[in-house]
Amino acid sequence: MTENLTHDAFLCGKLHLWQPAKGYRAATDPVLLAAACPAVPGQSVLDLGCGVGAAALCLGARVPGLRLTGLELQPQYADLARRNGAQNGQDFAVECGDLSTMPPILRRDFDHVIANPPYYPKGGTPSPDSGKATALLIGTPLADWVAVSARRLAPGGWLTMIFGADGLPQVLGALAPKLGSAIVLPLAPREGRPALRVILRARKGGRAAFRLLSPLIIHKGSAHDGDRESYTPRADEILRGGAALDAEFR
Repeated sequence: MTENLTHDAFLCGKLHLWQPAKGYRAATDPVLLAAACPAVPGQSVLDLGCGVGAAALCLGARVPGLRLTGLELQPQYADLARRNGAQNGQDFAVECGDLSTMPPILRRDFDHVIANPPYYPKGGTPSPDSGKATALLIGTPLADWVAVSARRLAPGGWLTMIFGADGLPQVLGALAPKLGSAIVLPLAPREGRPALRVILRARKGGRAAFRLLSPLIIHKGSAHDGDRESYTPRADEILRGGAALDAEFR
C-alpha cells in the first residue's frame, strides 16, 4: 500500500503524515485551522471530516495532552488518520462514519469541534478522483456542519471552522440560537486581494458581539514569483513554525 502513498513533513518536520499520492492531499487549510483552535492541555477535540488527520495532529503537535477524536467518511482516509496518530505518538481516536448519522460513541460533549468542510460545488472539483471528489465536493450544507458541531460541544465550548468566504452568510445564519460570540478572520492570498477563505470561531452559549478581524495575508508580493512558498513572515510562523493564531483573535 505504501507505493500509493507519500510521507510528508508538516510544521518543518515536527509532524509526518501518510497521504494518498493521488487524490485529496492536506495542504495549508488544516494547518491554519489547527492554529486557530484555542484548545489547552487536557481538553477534548473533535475533528469533523478529519481526512488523514492533518488538522487534529497539527493541533496536538502544538498543544500537548489533548484528547483528540476524528470522524471521517472515507475508510481509507480514516485508516491513514489512525496510522498517522500512532506514528506521531498522539492519542487520536478515529471513527468512520457520516456527519448525518454520527456513530453513537461520538454522541458526547467535546470542549472543541474543528472542521474543514468541502468547498467545491458539485461539478466544480478539479479532479475526477473519487477520494478527492468526496473530500472536496460540497455534499452537506455548511449549516448542517454548524448544527452537528453545536450538538457535540459542551457548554462554553468552541467551534473553529475554515471554509470558503462565499459560505460565510450561511454559517453566520446557522449559529443561533446555540452558538454566539462569533469571530471571523479573513484569509487573503496577497495584499490587496480579496479573501477567498475565512476562519470562524463561535462559542456555545456565547453572547459577545460579532467581530470581523483584519485579514491574515498569506503570501508576499503582488504575484507568484517562482517555485517557492513566499509566505509572509506571520504566515511562515504559523504554517512552518506551528505558531498559534492567538494574536489575531484577541
